[in-house]
Order: sequence, then structure tokens, then C-alpha cells
Amino acid sequence: MSSWTDMNEHELRKQYSPSEWTHRMSREDVVKAHEASLTAGTERARRVAQTLLDVPYGEGEDEKLDVYMPNSCSPDLPLVVYFHGGYWQFLSKDQSGFMAVPLVQKGVVVVAVDYSIAPKGNMDLIVSQVRQSVVSIIQQYSHVSGLYICGHSAGAHLAAMVLSTDWPRYSITPQIKGAFLVSGIYDLLPILSTYVNEPMKMTEEVALRNSPSQLVGQLKWSSGDCDIVVAVAQHDSPQFRKQSEDYFKAKIPLNIHVSHVIM
Repeated sequence: MSSWTDMNEHELRKQYSPSEWTHRMSREDVVKAHEASLTAGTERARRVAQTLLDVPYGEGEDEKLDVYMPNSCSPDLPLVVYFHGGYWQFLSKDQSGFMAVPLVQKGVVVVAVDYSIAPKGNMDLIVSQVRQSVVSIIQQYSHVSGLYICGHSAGAHLAAMVLSTDWPRYSITPQIKGAFLVSGIYDLLPILSTYVNEPMKMTEEVALRNSPSQLVGQLKWSSGDCDIVVAVAQHDSPQFRKQSEDYFKAKIPLNIHVSHVIM
């Protein structure tokens, strides 16, 4: 796989357009089907689980989260925090409850986090918001038996940024037991010249400080206790697969519990 620096704008656009790589539907149909599936799954979750919707984790109007709880809720259940994808400019927590359906049945609390998508929100703000959401969740649910984070696509990037947080700045040390990162982007530099960055308006400086691949050294805070799964889909583009592989390999010298999975 050639480096992204050797690609022209057209090649980069294709590499970072997930809908270009679908094997079953057209680009337009796969996007519609994806959003419809997420929405339907979330509606079902709101029917089968106890819910607390639009819970504030900050003062901004987008700084809210939804909580999905098992019907029989003991005080020491595991809790999963989910960050949605959509290239930081689409989707919301209202399409993020789908994973609660199987998890609440196993006694797991699921929290879906909203953030200010672009162009309203920029990358610095979004990263700050998701970090603050985790702080708020830890303060509110300090009794949980285990905290886990999960994200898909842009959400995987945000979950990785949570893992790379300088927690002493927040006067808290979260005991995150596991992270499941699916088809994430961990180096933002390749997308600066693509359509993805048009609403984001990231500069190189912003991209660097918000690239998890640049921050792996900050993962040491809980490396002995946190199991990280870096997952990528079989039919993701070569650049998406390379992003996951490079991020996975960067952790190995740090003795972090990390695995790389192709689904």
C-alpha cells in the first residue's frame, strides 16, 4: 500500500470515502441503509430498556447523553460509553442506542454521547466535549463495576482521543477497563485535503494535536488494566486498514494490552 503522501486528491477522496467500498449496494443506498438501521436499532432500544434521555454533561446545547439501563439494575453493573461516527459532521446520539439492545439484556448500562458536529463544532471542541462526557459519567456512575468505551469511524477516533487524555488536568483518573475501536482514523493529516475537512476546516496544527497516532505515549495511564481492540472491516479501504494497523503497532512497544481484529 503506497503512502497517502503519494496519492492525488482523487485517490485520497476514494480511500477516505467508506461508501465507495461497499460490495452490496450503491454509494447512495448504503448510506441510507446505514442511517436507517442505526435509527431503527435506537428506537428499539428505547422500547426495551429503561432510559434517561438528554442528560446534560456540560452547559452546551449539544452536550447531552442518553442512558440505556437494564430492567433490573444493580449498583455495580458494567457501563459502555459509545461515540457515534459520521465523520464528525453527521449522525447523533439519536442514532446511537442500537448497541444497547443486546447489551442491556446482559446487564450492561449503555451511554450514547452527543457532541457538536461540524460546521457548528470544530475538532478541538468535539474532542474536549467527549472527554468532558467521560468525566461526567465517571462522577455520576462512580459505582460501576467497569467502564468501557466504544466508537465507530469518527467515534473510534474520539474514543482513542479519550484514551490519550491528560487526565490530571481533569483531577480524575478513570479506570477504563476496555476500548473497542472500529474502523477509526488515527492520523488526521491525510484527510486535510479531502472533502471531509471542508466543514471541519482543520489546519495541520489542529490535525496533529488531535491525531491519536501522535499521542500513543499518553496511553500509559492505564496500560496495565485496559484491553484495547483495534478493529477494521474486511472491505474497508486500504488506507482505513493501514490506519488501524499502524495505530495497533504503535502500542506494542508500550506493552499495552492491544489486539488487531479484521471483521
